[in-house]
Amino acid sequence: MSAPHTQRRSGRYSVFAIAREAMRLHSGWGRAWASPEPRSRYQVVIVGAGGHGLATAYYLGKNFGITDVAVIEKGWLGGGNTGRNTTIIRSNYLQDPSAAIYDKALKLYETLSQDLNYNVMFSPRGLIMLAQTEHEKRGYLRTVNANLLQGVATRWVEPAELGRLVPIMNLAGPRYPVLGGLYQERGGTARHDAVAWGYARACSDMGMHIIQNCEVTGVETAGGRVRAVNTAKGRIECDKLAMVVAGHSSVLAGMAGFRLPIESIALQALVSEPIKPCLDVVVMANTVHGYLSQSDKGEMVIGGGTDGFVNYTQRGSWHHVEETVRALIETFPMLSRLKMLRQWGGIVDMTGDRSPILSRTPVEGIFVNCGWGTGGFKAIPGSGWAMAELVAKGTPGPLAAPFGLERFAEGRFIDESVAAGVAH
Repeated sequence: MSAPHTQRRSGRYSVFAIAREAMRLHSGWGRAWASPEPRSRYQVVIVGAGGHGLATAYYLGKNFGITDVAVIEKGWLGGGNTGRNTTIIRSNYLQDPSAAIYDKALKLYETLSQDLNYNVMFSPRGLIMLAQTEHEKRGYLRTVNANLLQGVATRWVEPAELGRLVPIMNLAGPRYPVLGGLYQERGGTARHDAVAWGYARACSDMGMHIIQNCEVTGVETAGGRVRAVNTAKGRIECDKLAMVVAGHSSVLAGMAGFRLPIESIALQALVSEPIKPCLDVVVMANTVHGYLSQSDKGEMVIGGGTDGFVNYTQRGSWHHVEETVRALIETFPMLSRLKMLRQWGGIVDMTGDRSPILSRTPVEGIFVNCGWGTGGFKAIPGSGWAMAELVAKGTPGPLAAPFGLERFAEGRFIDESVAAGVAH
């Protein structure tokens, strides 16, 4: 067990702390997390200070007592996909390994604010996946039965109930009438920035170093084992290296001398101007290829599928926005009257079977967490939990074991292409 580093703690948040600080004009709040300069060596270096990287660090400390950890980030904390997603959380996946890790994540989300002493604004408002073709209906009925066997609570809802749950929806079509839906009442949303900030604060309080603006420029290996990473802030030696950088995973793997079976593709989203509350569940419509929810500020959060070509852009594009909005207006006509407030893109990492990679690599001491595609945000706590066990023990636990790199050589795919059909 490594000794924690001496850092200024941010203190515990509570109603009493708020009252105390109100009396002294809020002058006593400490920094939520420290910003130290990197040391020359750590037991574990995690590349990527997004949700998955920070969760890995947190559970390394909480579950295994490993706190000699540096989390390094080329930009700012949570500035990648963690700050660019549409915040959807669900666990109603078809395959058993997927349901296990996503439901672990959902269960951790349910108590995450208490665990981190930080309000991540988890909102279990419910999530509906619409069936708008007979084929899709059969697929969701199959998923309901699979979820029943997995212990994941979901149910099938008929159009009449959907009309009551989502009154703004046009059940009659025009092209694709709504035939029912797969409903997970435990699903919902959380505040993406708050998840990253809460984990960062907890990691910093355990003595871990979170180092921003520290791009990795090279990975040093010797005798088939990792030795160090070279960064914009100097060389950092480590015993173990965890690569948790989503769409840039193949770039970092190339620095270490191996390849990953992923492609990097932009995923775009947008929000409308804020309006009065009209949608209190998350709705996904795979057939017309779109999904939406309403934020606590009143914005309609809208997303669709990935770009049709490999790219690393983080910008939106008009043709994609038009395609997504045009499809959703068929099912939600009221969207046609809204103005777009802003749009953006994120770089997602896609595997052939649309399932993640949590694995050892050909280089001893290097571990990789990637391939979450467009469903990474919902998996953050479960991913961090499983990755921490892999890094700490050197071998995968039951959550991570099915998602090893060897499955691609063995032909043992975890096909979630339908469950991830829209983008989530």
